Amino acid sequence: MRLRSAFAAALGAALLLVALPASASAAEGQFRYDYVTVEGYAATGFLNSPPSGECVNLPGVGPENPESGHSPKNRTDAWAEVFTDADCEGASFPLRPHTGGASERLKVRSVVFH
Repeated sequence: MRLRSAFAAALGAALLLVALPASASAAEGQFRYDYVTVEGYAATGFLNSPPSGECVNLPGVGPENPESGHSPKNRTDAWAEVFTDADCEGASFPLRPHTGGASERLKVRSVVFH
């Protein structure tokens, strides 16, 4: 009888864990930036609901592109810290949630959301 009760309790706990939603680990919203492609075309890059707490190297402005991104706009619900170099190195600048942005003078290659 005790074994059956323990099994029922364990099964109930397992079902409860499966039914609970996972905690969000992403900044909700969009992060945008402008850049010039390797071919010389103006482009806009964006990250939709980017991960929180991990460095993101911005697509299009990696080592193959000598031009950095610029004019970042943070439309997520988290603080964005942009960096002048890849792998979240170099000088950094914080952008507030929802309305944070900077001019084309701010050059960016990576970002982390807090």
